[in-house]
Parts: sequence; C-alpha cells; structure tokens
Amino acid sequence: MRSDARDRLFAEAATRILVTDGAFGTEIQNWKLDEAAYAGTLGLRHDQKGNNDILALTMAEVPRAITRAYLEAGSDIVSTNTFSANRISQADYGAEHLVRDINVASARIARECADAAEASDGRPRFVAGAIGPTNKTLSLSPDVNDPGYREIDFDHLKDVYREQVDALVEGGADFILIETIFDTLNAKAGIMATIEAGEALGREIPLMLSMTLTDLSGRNLSGHTVEAFWHAVRHARPVTIGLNCSFGAEQLRPHVATLAKLADTLVMVYPNAGLPNELGEYDEAPATTAGLVRDWADHGQVNVLGGCCGSTPAHIAAIAQAVAGLPPRALPMPPVQTRLAGLEPFTMAA
Repeated sequence: MRSDARDRLFAEAATRILVTDGAFGTEIQNWKLDEAAYAGTLGLRHDQKGNNDILALTMAEVPRAITRAYLEAGSDIVSTNTFSANRISQADYGAEHLVRDINVASARIARECADAAEASDGRPRFVAGAIGPTNKTLSLSPDVNDPGYREIDFDHLKDVYREQVDALVEGGADFILIETIFDTLNAKAGIMATIEAGEALGREIPLMLSMTLTDLSGRNLSGHTVEAFWHAVRHARPVTIGLNCSFGAEQLRPHVATLAKLADTLVMVYPNAGLPNELGEYDEAPATTAGLVRDWADHGQVNVLGGCCGSTPAHIAAIAQAVAGLPPRALPMPPVQTRLAGLEPFTMAA
C-alpha cells in the first residue's frame, strides 16, 4: 500500500473526472467456466462453480484479463475481485481457510496490472480492495417470528472484515472499498476493522464507501436515507462516498444529486447497466449508460464514475470518452453543525 494514496487520488480528482472499473461477475460469466476450472487443484470438497473470488488461485488469467481490459478502457481505479472473499461467504464453498490467500492473490493481480498501466503512460492508477456486505445482516433478524434474533454480532463481523482488510493491504491495495452497503451497521463493522488494521500498521488505510439502495424511495435495507447514511459514516473520513448496484443510472439520478450537495469528499457512483430484463440480463448499451452519467457530470455532481452489474469494458470506455475534459465536482464546505442519523438525518440547531 502506498502511504500517499489519499493525496495522489485527491490531486488527480482535482483536475478531471476519474473513472473506475466495471463488473467482474458478469464478465466472468462470459468465460463459461466449468466447475473444474473454478476448483483447480485445491482439493475442496464443495462444488466451486460460481465462486468467482477463488479464481485468483485457480485461474488467475481470468481476473487478470478482465482487469487489464478495464485499464485499457480508461479506468483510473481498478478493484480487486474479492466481493465475497470473506469467511462468511466462503463458508458456502468450504473455502474459509483460503480467505487470506484469495485476497492477497487478488490484490497482487490488480496491483501488477495497475502498475503496468501506469508505467506505460505515466497516468496514476489506483487499486481498491473490494469488500462486499456478506450474506448476513447485523440490523435485521432473518427470523420473522423473532425480531430480536441475529445470526452474527458486530464483533464477529468486524473480525471477518479484519482478516480480509489485512490481506488486501498485504497484497498492495491502495484503498479499502466497502461496497454494496445494504446494512449501515455492517459497513460500520468494516470501517472499524479498517481503522484497527491501520492502527496496527501505524498508518492510515483510506476508505471508500458505497451504499446500495433497495427501493426508489432512496433507502438501503436497514432503512437509512442517503443523507442519514452519510451522517452515519462521515466520521470515517472516506476518500469517496457514493452509490452502486441495485439500479441503473436513470433511477439513481435524484439520489446522486442529493449526495453531491452533502458530501465534503469525492462522490463515486457506479450504476448497473440499466435494469435487468426478464431473463435477469443487462442489455443497456454502453452509449446509453455513458449519456446518462454524463448528465451528472454536466451538472457538477460526480468525481468518479464507473459501472456495476452488467457493465463491460465497452461501458467503461464509453463513460471515459463521455466525461473526458469535463470539470470534476467541486467539494462543498458545509457549515459546522452537529449532524446525527437515525433512519432519517437530524441536524442539531445551535
């Protein structure tokens, strides 16, 4: 991890709109791998088909090729293929003992590709160590008959995240990207894990945070509005705050506008390639996605753009071309006030 990553990112973002990468899952599906390709020679007893994260160990050429394609398309930031590389998610595949190896290997793949791209043209590239929400929630009970029940507690999830954070940093990630945040308390566990990991190393590990909305009212699954979410996580001093997944750019438009007015840090948004069709596939054309996100750029609402589910290198190339030369969003300077968050935001009057 480069100790000056935060400063370098802000310096680049001051001059232009940056571009992050697109989806890994839908790109991996295009390789049409069978179970043997996923499993490799690891000798795992569970069926590994669909375990995209483990490809860093069994078929590294797949995430490497996808990462290179995004860099060639114009990405300034590439993320690691580690969305489910944690003990909770990997338990479904009987691969919990490989979590550290997966994350270190994935971060090294992204780091090598990013460094090679930077060396080729001199433009700074960054690696975001991606951490997904897991398939557990701290805020809600999975049992409708017992609202107080929780499958896991905060300390357990924090430890799960800490293992992943340590490995991603070891592999060379510049930032920790806690993404697709459907439960704000889950995100807080990830934030605490990252802070503690930084304290152990004696240096800051910069954070990127990305919320996902579960309905058009603009709330995540734990019920927080976009503004309430920002108030709940601002203390972590994230280098970027934003939205990803759930919807396409058209549906995210009003929520991007809200966040752009609030956050005194960079806004990063990477929507799906539209809404899925009746077959669950994404068919929004790159030019359409690029045109929609350019509108945000035209209104000075974004600093970093990319794609989530269904997006491809072609989408990223179209986005990069659409926003080339446009000025980045200027960071607001909100007045100093006490801002709190339940499900709704609350500003305490003087």
